[in-house]
Amino acid sequence: MNYQIAKKIDIVSYLKKIGKEPEKIRGNTAWFLSILRNETTASLKVDINKNLWYDFGAGIGGTIIDLLIHLHNFTAKEALDVLSNDTFLFHQQERPFKKEIKYSIKKVTDLDNEKLLAYLDERKINLDFARRFCCQVHYTFDNKKEYYAIGFKNDHGSYEVRNEFFKGCLGRKAITTIINNSQIVSLFESWSDFLSYLTLKKKVPNENYIILNSTSMVKNAVELVKENSKIRVFFDNDEAGNKATSFLLNSIKGKVIDYRIHYKKYNDLNEFLLARS
Repeated sequence: MNYQIAKKIDIVSYLKKIGKEPEKIRGNTAWFLSILRNETTASLKVDINKNLWYDFGAGIGGTIIDLLIHLHNFTAKEALDVLSNDTFLFHQQERPFKKEIKYSIKKVTDLDNEKLLAYLDERKINLDFARRFCCQVHYTFDNKKEYYAIGFKNDHGSYEVRNEFFKGCLGRKAITTIINNSQIVSLFESWSDFLSYLTLKKKVPNENYIILNSTSMVKNAVELVKENSKIRVFFDNDEAGNKATSFLLNSIKGKVIDYRIHYKKYNDLNEFLLARS
């Protein structure tokens, strides 16, 4: 991918991908709370037609490449490398990092960073459950600046990583299975949905759990779940969630239950949790 193609990546979609929804949309302009600093009134403007952003509080703006440069302290090439990698941000295909992106995990520790815990608390996720199932991953790209994020391990030993500003996968995309010798299995798109479910239940029910970490992994889950007597699906209420749910309903007859009816007015379980809190 070259710079001209990268600049066409939709900024609004990118911001949604990292968990930032627009505060308001007026015509061809979307307004977000700044992702570069803390604020309570949205001052980050995205011109949808021109696909450009401007942060009025910080006095800076530009293309999506400029956004990553300011957000992560990337060079232009580092920003382009990240945007060029489908697995890392956008299409979530099952594929390892491209060779030009050299990441290194420096250490994996217990989840105790105040900023990461505050991010989880903001999403109303029970911190005890988060500490039990997640970790803290410190990593670099090309052995430069060190970053840290919430880590959630998948079955290939890779990590889904997430902090307030960033979402990605360090290594090969794969599902995460948690087996408790139950005939009931609950499926989730992401670890945040899984933790939101536990938070809503206020316990860890004796069930098996499969977290896809991407709806593109749904086919990998079929063999693992089909022997269960009850298969409960808690995917998102969007196109990808609809397709993944339909695939399971058509692949495994009579066992799959679509539990999204319980939060049909919300995009996902975490949004439902936020509304309930």
